[in-house]
Amino acid sequence: MLEIGVQTKEAVSDENPQAGFEMLREAGFACVDFSLNGYLLNTDIYENRLNRFFDASIAELESFFAPHKAGAQKAGIRIHQMHMPYPIYVPSGTREVNEYLWQKMAPKSMELCAYLGCHYIVIHGFKLARELGREDLEWAQTEKFIHYLAPMAKEMGITLCVENLYTSLGGHMVEGPCCNARKAAERIERINEQYGAEVLGFCFDTGHANLVGLDMEEFITTLGPGLKVLHIHDNDGITDLHQVPYTFARTRENTSSTDWAGFLRGLRNIKYRGVLNFETAPVLTAFPREMHLETLKFIARIGAYWSKEIVQ
Repeated sequence: MLEIGVQTKEAVSDENPQAGFEMLREAGFACVDFSLNGYLLNTDIYENRLNRFFDASIAELESFFAPHKAGAQKAGIRIHQMHMPYPIYVPSGTREVNEYLWQKMAPKSMELCAYLGCHYIVIHGFKLARELGREDLEWAQTEKFIHYLAPMAKEMGITLCVENLYTSLGGHMVEGPCCNARKAAERIERINEQYGAEVLGFCFDTGHANLVGLDMEEFITTLGPGLKVLHIHDNDGITDLHQVPYTFARTRENTSSTDWAGFLRGLRNIKYRGVLNFETAPVLTAFPREMHLETLKFIARIGAYWSKEIVQ
């Protein structure tokens, strides 16, 4: 059976992290996606507001997260993946903000990833296609960032994972960075060969794929072994809602908004043996706290069902 994971956001608190990890274990999860992006919010970054969380020294940051590390270990939960705060570059941002993201936030995120025993960290590629005019020029800027962190990644045994993103154009959701599976697979192979290590991989995001109409089976099959981690969540095809799979329908006959059958076929095609990780933190804010455990159990049961469908 494949391991099932979920975000720590909304489930694990800084005040008593062990209780949150124990709840996740009771719900049926073996792994977590550590929500480091919750400590420097994208809404603040876009507004040129920095809370200076990453001004702290590595020793101070490790001390802050020591209860999380201990709580996860005591609960028998593995910190499998992490989400670096994003964006990593703001075209309209101040020099101070962009330098802070590169020089402090990013390398310290890598240090924390290693401290927590995590081997995968998800990053967002640069959204610069409109400014630069071409996707390859956009990717070149993302690759500069990857090369900046790649030596650390190799030394620490961490794989940076880019994910398929969307962007908004005239009120419509359109493809953003990393929405071409063939190019992604080629770039991952090339960069890993350059470093002689798996410094780069891919995070497939089901919600983003649904928003821009990617063929999930084809995309995952094309990625093949380059696919390392997943962000699994559902939406209505219009807004990035991060809800429970099978939540939305396109017809009264309940045809699912998201092609979950194609998603599973893709994972089966490549013999995926990684973690089925759910990026569904907003679901917990929709339910009363007294229902969080049961809600998480339901999500974990979907993962267990999918595991049987994938591993046949």
